[in-house]
Amino acid sequence: MVKVQKIVIPDFEASWKWPRAINPNLAEIDKERADWAANFGAFTSREAQRAVEKCNFNLLAGLSYPWMNKDQLRSACDLMNLFFIFDEHSDKASPDEVREQGRILMHAFHKPDEPRPKGEWIGGEVARQFWLSVTKISTKTFQRRFLAAWEEYLEGVVHQAELRSKSSIPALQSYFLLRRATIGTGPSFILAEIDMDIPDEVREHPAIRELETLVTDLVSIVNDIVSYNKEQASGDGDHNLITVIMKERPDMSVQEAVDWAGNLHAATVERFDKLYQEIPRWGGPVDLDVQRLVDGIARWESGNLHWSFESGRYFGKSGLEVKKMRALKLLPKMKIGDDHIGPVLVDDISGH
Repeated sequence: MVKVQKIVIPDFEASWKWPRAINPNLAEIDKERADWAANFGAFTSREAQRAVEKCNFNLLAGLSYPWMNKDQLRSACDLMNLFFIFDEHSDKASPDEVREQGRILMHAFHKPDEPRPKGEWIGGEVARQFWLSVTKISTKTFQRRFLAAWEEYLEGVVHQAELRSKSSIPALQSYFLLRRATIGTGPSFILAEIDMDIPDEVREHPAIRELETLVTDLVSIVNDIVSYNKEQASGDGDHNLITVIMKERPDMSVQEAVDWAGNLHAATVERFDKLYQEIPRWGGPVDLDVQRLVDGIARWESGNLHWSFESGRYFGKSGLEVKKMRALKLLPKMKIGDDHIGPVLVDDISGH
């Protein structure tokens, strides 16, 4: 009998000061936005579409932006769905194909009033509709920053595709630099200022930028730990912190690599807490906007964490049990066709 390997995951909630919160508007718009995303037919197989539905990306928006009004939350839901459509399609694409997908996305953002060419990759139309709605409820300052952040994100995804094409696993330090670009927190954080006009000299203050980097690292660490099981089973684990750690430290087991990443998460939380107390004051209404922005950035760690367990993205039906017990069993390797585009469903992986 093959012995099932189990791993224990860190208690990420223990020291984070932003508890779970859900946007009360989500219940009203959830189905509407899910239908909007599904109608694009981005995932052709029924199995892949069913997996997307279980991922519940609208829940991620509701948990990460609990203060938004209904129209803003619609935009947040649509952005999460756009992210994951692009993520799943780019994961199967060559570097040149990813570059073309990125070009299509940027063109759609810059020309949302123009219909997309017939036969074009579907991501362009998703981006066009998303941005057309966003521009009606957002400031010009937000729009400028979002587009700049999206372009940086695209550059990171192309670089990731280049590494994937070479089956290259980056070194630890290089990995964090790459992950900060590919995880998508840049545009996601900026969405928190959708109705703000924070001056550039304030928005670019080193303390605010470091807080963004710290939460990006926190989200990345959590994401890589909770997704490692599914990714290693589906053969997509090279762009994962646990894989990178074990490559750099071949003597480490999976559990030891998870523990190492958990300790790094705890140290990053300590640094965030200290820096949060040192945010400068500029005086006047801008201080209120800065507070809203920084709290919005912090909310992403909480939102991503709880979504990871409450959706079916990583743990199937076992998410809440895994969250409670903090233990899971490693999945066996799965056979997945090269032409499969979309999430992979997982079944019972709780470690009881």
